[in-house]
Amino acid sequence: MTTQAISEAQLHALADGVLPEEQRAAIDAHLRAHPDDAARVDGWREQNRQLRALFDPVLDEAVPPALLQSASPPAANGAWRRHAMQAAAAVVLVIAGGAGGWLLRGDGGDMPIASASPISLARSAAIAHAVYTPEVRHPVEVGAEQEAHLVQWLSKRLGTKLQPPALSPLGYHLIGGRLLPGDGDGPVAQFMYEDGGGKRLTLYVAKERAGRQETAFRYTQEKELSVFYWIDGQLGYALSASLPKQELGKIADAVYAQLEQPR
Repeated sequence: MTTQAISEAQLHALADGVLPEEQRAAIDAHLRAHPDDAARVDGWREQNRQLRALFDPVLDEAVPPALLQSASPPAANGAWRRHAMQAAAAVVLVIAGGAGGWLLRGDGGDMPIASASPISLARSAAIAHAVYTPEVRHPVEVGAEQEAHLVQWLSKRLGTKLQPPALSPLGYHLIGGRLLPGDGDGPVAQFMYEDGGGKRLTLYVAKERAGRQETAFRYTQEKELSVFYWIDGQLGYALSASLPKQELGKIADAVYAQLEQPR
């Protein structure tokens, strides 16, 4: 009897409630035989429940005027700050609302969920981007003025040498980074950049499981948030920003080229 391989994307789809019914029996059998995977699915379900409980009550509320005022510098980028906060809240709500497996899809349109791996990388990166980029006073844990310490710290925690790409030729400067909890595979790093107008983009770096060979760029978009993501060896990368696909793609190319350079 041949056992069908079960992908991580299918497990996410089950947790999000979007798994096709015809795949349910195979997934249930897999979870009975693999209690570790069953525990992961239960954890994702609980995470979704907590996010819905936290954000659903404010889904239809306007952003409080006092919060908008405090988050808006008296410069021309104030309007963008207000828009970014609202867009970030919308992204978190949509992704956490139980349809992440279908909303974060690639260029293939309504492709089968099993082909969307590594969708969890893009999903986690998008949520982290939406949560931290609107922050005015504390967008990062360690600022760019301590870049050497930041790189050493994150490299040690991820167990591999990291180096944030230099994006100043494209108009973005590093403002710092932070350590984030991973999705069962250890911690992840997030580097944040900002342009002269206050627009921010993030590079999310995660340690990947051995055996993943998908090195091609993948692209996904939800509302105005775009994400390019790819896997290179032991690391998965996701570049997120509220930018058009072509513009973010140029930055992703520059990031990839720098990451490929020997250090």
